[in-house]
Amino acid sequence: MPTSVNASPSILAPSSVAAVSVITTCYGRNRHLYNLLASLAAGSVRPAEVIIVNDDAQQSRLDSFGLNIIQVPTTIGYQSEQGAKDAADSLAPKIGFDIGRNRNVGANSASFESLIFLDVDCIVAYDSIEGLLTKLNDYPHALLMAQPRYLTRPLTEEEGRQLADAQAMSPKLDDLSVLNPYRYNLSEQDPVMKRTQDYGAFWSLSFAITKTLFKKLGGFDTHYIGYGAEDTDFAFMARALNVDFYLSADVVYHQQHSVYRPPLNHLSSIVINANRFYDKWQHWPMSGWLAQFADMGLIDWEATQDTPIIITRLPSAKEVAEAYYPNAPFG
Repeated sequence: MPTSVNASPSILAPSSVAAVSVITTCYGRNRHLYNLLASLAAGSVRPAEVIIVNDDAQQSRLDSFGLNIIQVPTTIGYQSEQGAKDAADSLAPKIGFDIGRNRNVGANSASFESLIFLDVDCIVAYDSIEGLLTKLNDYPHALLMAQPRYLTRPLTEEEGRQLADAQAMSPKLDDLSVLNPYRYNLSEQDPVMKRTQDYGAFWSLSFAITKTLFKKLGGFDTHYIGYGAEDTDFAFMARALNVDFYLSADVVYHQQHSVYRPPLNHLSSIVINANRFYDKWQHWPMSGWLAQFADMGLIDWEATQDTPIIITRLPSAKEVAEAYYPNAPFG
């Protein structure tokens, strides 16, 4: 059960530059990225640096936000037999887009002790960066997760431009968004943050942590591939090291994008990652998806088993097409 905690008042002056590194990573999601950057530029405080682990954002657009943006290539740190200039082309088919590794790269590139990680499909509320940083300064040995709200439709281009006035836009985004009914959500009667023992509730969509603690946890385990379980693994490592986990009332808005329900497009990586997670923690992650895959006859799995999951068949093209939702509030 969550435990109530009161945070101290803000220590940051409005419109100041906050000593924090904001980290995100993406590829082919630039409309989401530019909305995120617009919200960061218009907040009650601006982050001192925004690190984007990314290869395809337009430099002219990045310059237009007036933020200190550091673009780091996704292939940094990899060795290529063809030389550095050919690294992106030669490595892309081998490594794909590795979100856990990219977050580690972002953290290693950060200049500041305070880190806020945001998925590219986030839009931050007007005072969310300030609020998260204030709480992180109060609880530097803890893991903090922001409160997501889910936009019920994609923003129009005009609404994207209106993000430049974040203080006025946040109430509109509240009206356009809903809470996830399948997750624990802080209510208006709750304090600004709550400690919880439910580490499985951690989601890396938006979280704050110090660089020191991030390194102590070992960053994200890069043995997970593709999609699924790397953020739950990160939270379980925090639990194993007795790191306190808090839910924060600071809001981030989740931008809609296409999803598969269940995520049949990630079947192979989910099975690989679930097996690794169980081997490491003796607990099955993503049990809802695994149950759906089992019901469809795609895998041989039940919640009580202690043997690796086996894929019994691949989904048909028809099944994949029926699972596709072009825009959905809950990813």
